[in-house]
Amino acid sequence: MKTNQPSNYFLRFALDCSILIVSFILTRLYISQKGDVFFSKFNLILLFTSFVVWHFVSNINNLYDDFRSRSFSYEFISILKTLLLNAVIITFLFFYFFKNYPYPRTFVILYTSLNFLLLTVQKFIYKQYIMSERSKNRNIKKVLIVGAGTLGMSFYKVISENKLLGYQLAGFVDDTKKPQLNGEYLGKISELETILENTDVEDVVIALPSGAVNQIKEAVQISEKNAKRVRIIPNYSHLLSPNFTVTNFGEFPLITIRSTPLDDAENQFFKRVFDVIFSFLLFVIILSWLFPLVALLIKLTSRGTVFFKQERWGLQNKKIICYKFRSMVVHCTDIDSAGKYNQARKNDPRITKFGKFLRKTNIDELPQFFNVICGEMSIVGPRPHPISLNLESKETVHNYMLRHIVKPGITGWAQVNGHRGETKEPGQMQNRVNLDLWYIHNWSFWLDCQIIFQTIMNMVKGDKNAY
Repeated sequence: MKTNQPSNYFLRFALDCSILIVSFILTRLYISQKGDVFFSKFNLILLFTSFVVWHFVSNINNLYDDFRSRSFSYEFISILKTLLLNAVIITFLFFYFFKNYPYPRTFVILYTSLNFLLLTVQKFIYKQYIMSERSKNRNIKKVLIVGAGTLGMSFYKVISENKLLGYQLAGFVDDTKKPQLNGEYLGKISELETILENTDVEDVVIALPSGAVNQIKEAVQISEKNAKRVRIIPNYSHLLSPNFTVTNFGEFPLITIRSTPLDDAENQFFKRVFDVIFSFLLFVIILSWLFPLVALLIKLTSRGTVFFKQERWGLQNKKIICYKFRSMVVHCTDIDSAGKYNQARKNDPRITKFGKFLRKTNIDELPQFFNVICGEMSIVGPRPHPISLNLESKETVHNYMLRHIVKPGITGWAQVNGHRGETKEPGQMQNRVNLDLWYIHNWSFWLDCQIIFQTIMNMVKGDKNAY
């Protein structure tokens, strides 16, 4: 389950800010020895800016996730990614907004290095402290589990195998006597008030079947009457993805069964900014001269238009016009004699000679950067399919339409993992969808960079499925 913020978020963020201040002061001390003033109004602006940037990038990289049940290596990687992105953004700010600053390179290198050293040490010490406290049974919450069925026992297994979660079992309460619990069975729900009065309990976790409405209501009322914090485990976990969230909507708690990183407005904005900047630079550096050259060669080698336009489904199934360089002969059909979508196949007679080169190198997809600029597509995301293929697949492929909860992409996780082109074998489309959904649930800026890099490498060395 994802939560908005861990309970100790502000403490951890405050500790990080103190490290940023120490690193900033040490960096300024070093630079001041080169002749610059130690501190000025500009330095105050720079320090404040570094706090804002740190808050932004640390949330993107999930630096404040709960790492208690995992090794320090997970947190170390998150620290490293956060610092690298932080350095990139600060460098960008120096280049475009703080041009008059005399020592930008020295500042970025020294400031980032000090942060890396001090943050790593600080977070390692903090983790060791928390582990030490848990091992000494300090800061441990005693929990009473209401419901000793499969759900309750599964929860008990989790907290007993993960001591760092900070829970210790006080006992079970269930309307059915459970002698096999070796003394941990404390009684029935009707006896809950007496049990709470005589047992050292901080939290009550209700793990009853969803149909046991009256028992759940009774357990909640008794627990709250005795000033206990109540948590309820929903008994429909089979419907939930690992990425579900719980939020409040007025007086009602709402469970989102499938939450993704790109549900967050900050992540959407950051991904959009990256799409626009990358596309603009690509147009200026490469596409400005490549487009006219490709257009001329298409005209010289086959009759017809330069661009191929096709209606496809984008975000939330909205129809978009997807652009490509034309690689097939004009007036060819997309539907075969059986009424199914006619996918491009190896040695397809519809593909022109120059079209084979365009498809092999993925150059035919480059006009889709127009779609990116218009906001209809992203550089990285699930590939948009023709409407006919969508209509076929949504009835036969599990979770197929979930691909459309994010913008489609020019390239994607499925494509760089060998799942591109024709899906003639059973299960190929399902494998592609599974990879698309994995990307959606695990999106990050670094994953997008990895996919773009792998796509470029595939373009250089060639892809056997590109035809």
